Amino acid sequence: MAHSNSVRATRKPRSDFRKGMGLHPDFPLFIHQNGSWCKKVKGKLHFFGGLKSDPKGEAAAKLWAEQKDALIAGLKPRSKASGLELGDLCNKFLSGKRTDVATGKLSPRTFVEYSRSAVVLVETFGRNRLVLDIRPDDFEKLYDRLAKKHGITTLGREVTMCRSVFKYAVESDLIDRAVKFGPRFKSPSKSDKRKQRAKRKHAEGDRMLEATEIRRMLELASPQLRAMVYLGINAGLGNSDCATLPVSALDLDGRWLDFPRVKTGIERRAKLWPETVAALQAVIAARRTPRDPEHAGLVFLTRLGQPWVRYGLVETPDENGKMKAKGAADDAISKETAKLLKVMGISRRGVNFYALRHSFETIAGGCRDQLAVDFAMGHADSSMAAEYRERIEDSRLQAVADHVRAWLKGAA
Repeated sequence: MAHSNSVRATRKPRSDFRKGMGLHPDFPLFIHQNGSWCKKVKGKLHFFGGLKSDPKGEAAAKLWAEQKDALIAGLKPRSKASGLELGDLCNKFLSGKRTDVATGKLSPRTFVEYSRSAVVLVETFGRNRLVLDIRPDDFEKLYDRLAKKHGITTLGREVTMCRSVFKYAVESDLIDRAVKFGPRFKSPSKSDKRKQRAKRKHAEGDRMLEATEIRRMLELASPQLRAMVYLGINAGLGNSDCATLPVSALDLDGRWLDFPRVKTGIERRAKLWPETVAALQAVIAARRTPRDPEHAGLVFLTRLGQPWVRYGLVETPDENGKMKAKGAADDAISKETAKLLKVMGISRRGVNFYALRHSFETIAGGCRDQLAVDFAMGHADSSMAAEYRERIEDSRLQAVADHVRAWLKGAA
């Protein structure tokens, strides 16, 4: 963008300089006394580059043509898309997402995922690559890189997040035309996901933990991890759910959990087993002092007084001193579960702490009340019936919990 520093005109420009320089009489700019090409708009001077580097004013006239509509309208002109570099686009994109985190519209976890996608884009295409110079064949190479690293579900999420960066550029008017991704750089279809899942299941088995394995985990786990394992198989809680679970969400006397899903905000209610309640009571009684007062209400804290799963923002200055935001993540639940499964000799792909949620869904379906299972899981229901359904009876949620408990104990 030109030096659009607006100053009050202090000197009337000469009218004969165009003829002396061989310029057309209608040439729109004049030479300011500081040696810059200049134009007076609405009583203010706007500069379009220096005379020494542009003696005929060709670049200056082109820049004026690009910016004149905005200047005449009294608006701040924006840089043209042809000069927008990928690094600048990613920084602008993440800056906007950071604001969304601060206002509560976006979770820190999602910001971390966006940040990772931005890093992949810069590593693949280069920080100084012009955005409109990225072609479909470039996106094919990026797709191949992502496909080698991720499973099909994560691949779809990564593609969607990468595309959202360029969608932001179009919607923010940072580029004057949409980037062409080509035919391959898109999220896998439902059919592709079904085929891949069937293939993986045939090769690696179910992505869940069996009752004997979960019972062994409960024997070997530390007190906090044991309580989390109970929550995973009793109520389908995932890593972030456990890490952000507040004491206020628990009714230990009545043995109920009322806790919207962290990921979606969908309401969830589940009946807790006596064993789950006992494990939670032991954890709460021995809970450490939180490092940050805002975490005082959490059920689970590490030995350092921090949440077990942390997503945050890290700000670092670039070469110009401008602060850049980047996501950072630390999931101690995944780490501790991986250690425990290694001790148990379990190394199946996709079998981790989150596999407990798969186990709960799979076994709970045997109670033949999928609506109650979905409510306990916090699954979204987009059906018309959901618009009219006001509640699920506690007796149905009790039946779901009892069914899974009987399976875990080997009585089912």
